[in-house]
Amino acid sequence: MNNVSTPLTMKVPRFKGGGFIEFEEISVPKPGPGQLLIQVKANALCGSERGQFINGAVVIPGHEAAGVVVAAGKHTRVPIGTPGVIYLMDFCGTCRACSQGFTNQCRNKRGDMGFNKDGGYAPYELINENIFFPIDKNIPFPEATMLLDIIGTGGHAIDRGRILHPDIQSVFVMGAGPIGLGVLAMAKIIIGKEIPVFVSDFEDYRLEIVEKLGGIPLNLKKKSLHEFFMENDVKAVDLSIDTSGKKAARQSGLKVLDQQGALICVGHGEELHIDVSIDLIHPERAILGSEYFPYRDLERNLDILNRHFEYFSAIITHRFEAEKIKEAFDLFLKGQTGKVVIVQ
Repeated sequence: MNNVSTPLTMKVPRFKGGGFIEFEEISVPKPGPGQLLIQVKANALCGSERGQFINGAVVIPGHEAAGVVVAAGKHTRVPIGTPGVIYLMDFCGTCRACSQGFTNQCRNKRGDMGFNKDGGYAPYELINENIFFPIDKNIPFPEATMLLDIIGTGGHAIDRGRILHPDIQSVFVMGAGPIGLGVLAMAKIIIGKEIPVFVSDFEDYRLEIVEKLGGIPLNLKKKSLHEFFMENDVKAVDLSIDTSGKKAARQSGLKVLDQQGALICVGHGEELHIDVSIDLIHPERAILGSEYFPYRDLERNLDILNRHFEYFSAIITHRFEAEKIKEAFDLFLKGQTGKVVIVQ
């Protein structure tokens, strides 16, 4: 394999804290054995990067990247020129969890791209080959990023719920941010487009996207959850999925669960208080966590993206060039967007 000619240096964004981002010239890394150098073409913003934007980051953030292999180290198999996406978690592949396919629960994880290893807001990203997933050449790179947090994390949350409840007839999603939109979309695709999916939020912009995706928006600025359910004759739901990470949202999701229903917590953040007898034992409800998704899901999710390309494209509302990354974050964190993608 002949590596593509790459520059010696690249300009990367440094998150300084307080919402400031400065660009710095650094050397383009060279792949060692088992490693690939990816020329990043697109990287989607995520609400989990709020802390890095506000408090600063030691590494280059970005964990929803898509790009092309431009250089490969020894003992690699992916050809130069292959397009693909980068899985967040640098899993070991041999521990108990990985051996069962649960790479999102790796016991010997080498790192998380964009959180403690340099990520995809740089023009070039160095990765271990095992976390690269090849995609079809006809998929645009911004849309390819949907395979990660949107389809991947959203689909895994639905899969977790279906483990406990094989007859899901209604879903309530707390939070209409990108992950909430992903959960809504995957509920429609995996469980069935006829199933009612209620989505609550305070942002009009995002609730309009909910409606476009076939969900039932619930604007908490205008009425309470109780008022909304009373007006729509909704007694309870089978599956509540919290993507907001807020205590109030988790509590409301638990409160509206039917008997044998399940609360899935996807968003990191605040706590949840339960009365074990009343909330769990008597109604036989369950509470589960859902963390990212297993690498093996990417193959199924690529097929889903190909079959529902236009549907998922509607979730991307803004695209920014790399030098406007601060402007992108300022807008994204105000809640006035769907998914925002940096393109290079």
